Amino acid sequence: MTPTKVLIMGAAGRDFHNFNTFFRGNKDYEVVAFTATQIPDIEGRQYPKELAGELYPAGIPIHAEEELAELVQKHKVEQVVFAYSDVPHEYVMHKASIVNALGADFRLMGTKYTQVKSTKPVVSVCAVRTGSGKSQTTRRVSLILREMGYKVAAIRHPMPYGNLVAQEVQRFADYDDLDEYECTIEEREEYEPHLDNGVIVYAGVDYEKILRAAEKEVDIILWDGGNNDFPFYVSDLQIVVADPHRPGHEATYHPGETNVRAADVFVINKVDTAEAENVIKVRESLRAMNPTAIVVEGASPLFVDHPESIQGKRVLVVEDGPTLTHGEMAYGAGYVAARRFGAAEIVDPRPFAVKSIAATFEKYPKTGPILPAMGYGDAQMRDLEATIDAADVDMVIIGTPIDLTRVIKINKPYQRVRYELQEIGQPTLEGILRARFGK
Repeated sequence: MTPTKVLIMGAAGRDFHNFNTFFRGNKDYEVVAFTATQIPDIEGRQYPKELAGELYPAGIPIHAEEELAELVQKHKVEQVVFAYSDVPHEYVMHKASIVNALGADFRLMGTKYTQVKSTKPVVSVCAVRTGSGKSQTTRRVSLILREMGYKVAAIRHPMPYGNLVAQEVQRFADYDDLDEYECTIEEREEYEPHLDNGVIVYAGVDYEKILRAAEKEVDIILWDGGNNDFPFYVSDLQIVVADPHRPGHEATYHPGETNVRAADVFVINKVDTAEAENVIKVRESLRAMNPTAIVVEGASPLFVDHPESIQGKRVLVVEDGPTLTHGEMAYGAGYVAARRFGAAEIVDPRPFAVKSIAATFEKYPKTGPILPAMGYGDAQMRDLEATIDAADVDMVIIGTPIDLTRVIKINKPYQRVRYELQEIGQPTLEGILRARFGK
């Protein structure tokens, strides 16, 4: 019996994980190619033979998603696996229609064949959309667990944009490790806050190997999800963060709705800045899809070292890149801080954007007058630096989770905006975690 020919659609994350857990070494299938999207310059590579296994001695090519139809026809593909996140349900079905019209099956893989079981308890933190507040929720959970006496490692959803063999299993204990692995801005935004809190971070490509390494040194695994993907590991407690600034998205984006239906706990974040009716809409929507989950309400208050310095200034606001791009948010914490602390004007960065930053604005035209901190490689970081340098402003407001001045030079006065999760009322995450994992 000849193996079923498969193409996996991805973005250098879930796609590789699905391959590793189900297709690698599976003689019933032949993966002829990956396609890649969302992340700049990740196509045109190979999934290397060192990671692909003995069935793929030449590795597996990675093509741009724009070649999908051509690849299905060229390789006589019988099954296409959709394996990336944070896209509307309608978008997924458009891809399915393209694939089905060419005669192939369209597949969405669930938890049964893709989740790995740990020997240690696993707490997962996921979200309904990028930019919901998952990172600060994860930091809050790690703090509570450590106060309870547990040693915790955060395992972060993959962002392997460099040498995949070298990135198979990554362990980050300090900033030197970030430099050694030449981490992008996007990676640093997720790893640095954990390191600042004394939490070891694991990431990479092969998530079973990563898990087994982490299990050797910690008591509890903390899954730090990416985008709105569901966990790579079987969870003992699954926490899902929802965003009342985007009511309705919890039911209309893939695979965020999967998270909603699987959640044990919801954190409705940003209730202090969202419209009250939108908080109610999200709460009712979550209850309709998952009536048994516990609901925690939270806020992400802003902290600025010198807020008085913002007043009356013409400012350039820099925000987390993915939140503004495929996360579809027009603004973030930096914008809120600029308004709250009296900036005279938030200057539109688009007239000053260069090269890849200008291309980002063209690709995501709904982005507001905010500069996305795109930094998937050295060239893009240089473009970001040049854009900031060219901007005619008095001050830069940095709303990213990291201090950008560690990776790029900013020749202007700046203020950083930081934010942490604070639960409002009861129940609280601490109460829930102590009830589940109390010693």
